[in-house]
Amino acid sequence: MRLLHTMLRVGDLQRSIDFYTGLLGMKLLRQSDNPQYRYTLAFVGYGEETDHTVLELTYNWDQHSYEMGEAFGHIAIGCEDIYSLCKTLNAKGADVYREPGPVKGGSTEIAFVRDPDGYAIELIQRQ
Repeated sequence: MRLLHTMLRVGDLQRSIDFYTGLLGMKLLRQSDNPQYRYTLAFVGYGEETDHTVLELTYNWDQHSYEMGEAFGHIAIGCEDIYSLCKTLNAKGADVYREPGPVKGGSTEIAFVRDPDGYAIELIQRQ
């Protein structure tokens, strides 16, 4: 068994696709509309679904915002140069609300950014 995807409900599909592809370097893998039930799905990730876990962005045509639940924590993404990535994210107006640095009580370097819908993303420096 393996983890296939995580689904996030988004208020503006194109804005979310632009964030994950343009700022975090994912690829838009596939997208489909369901007119009968009024939603669109877009799958984004760093590799094909056959080999990688991906994000499913769900856009319900009649709903443009959601309340953040208390149980959801964050998505974690490993990156090769956390400092450069956060500099780029800041320059492009992203909400980097925890700048890169060591995790409290440890040496792993992390940062946090919010996507356009407010979902938390932990960036983790990979060796």
